[in-house]
Amino acid sequence: MKQTNNRAKEIQEVTGLKPRHFADLVRAAQLIFDPTGGVSGVKLDVDWSYFGISDSVVENLQQIGRKYQYASPHMAIDIIWEQLIPESRSWFIENKENLWQLEEAFPPLDED
Repeated sequence: MKQTNNRAKEIQEVTGLKPRHFADLVRAAQLIFDPTGGVSGVKLDVDWSYFGISDSVVENLQQIGRKYQYASPHMAIDIIWEQLIPESRSWFIENKENLWQLEEAFPPLDED
């Protein structure tokens, strides 16, 4: 566990990312994997390039979103970081303060 904590601290120091940024990224990955939020019978085709996300980053985040579809977004930093391809890491660092906007673009579909 100590090695994990050291790796997480190292990642935070080098990248400037905080635990909340990783939680935002996991929520974004869950949304990219399933933009309907699990609403049965609804299918959305989203052009993620509109949000500045390349196809390779979308594919990487979909894999993470699929893996953690129903998990808490508060994951160990080093575990999520290791699953990101280099392009996703760069995109994440550049967009760390804007990830919440993805959630805002897809309000809960079952609320009136």
